[in-house]
Amino acid sequence: MPSHPILLTLAFMLMSMIAFQSAPIGAHETFHAPGLGACGKTNTANQLIVAVGHGIFDSFPGATANPNKNPICGKKLKATFGGKSVTVAVADRCAGCAGAADLDFTEAGFKKLATLDKGRIHGVKWEWV
Repeated sequence: MPSHPILLTLAFMLMSMIAFQSAPIGAHETFHAPGLGACGKTNTANQLIVAVGHGIFDSFPGATANPNKNPICGKKLKATFGGKSVTVAVADRCAGCAGAADLDFTEAGFKKLATLDKGRIHGVKWEWV
């Protein structure tokens, strides 16, 4: 009996999020005006950084009550959308992200994938690098 592709995709996404593998994960992205991030550094819109969904940030292996010491801080990921890619470093926790795999880019990072007038883009794939 053939497997249903949507169920396989959902199962793959769930396994990837739990295991923190370098497998692509579909995500919902936006851009924000950075400042002091959860990793304890003040950031600017010109930096290639990203805030990851609170589900991933809070449960990343080695995370403690002090977000500044979360081992996810500074970890790099490569995001791809519409044939374009950008590598960004994790600098913040996205409290407003609805999904565990959501990303919140700075303007500099977002512009590498789409024009700012898009505001949000769906279907971005990303992986740890």
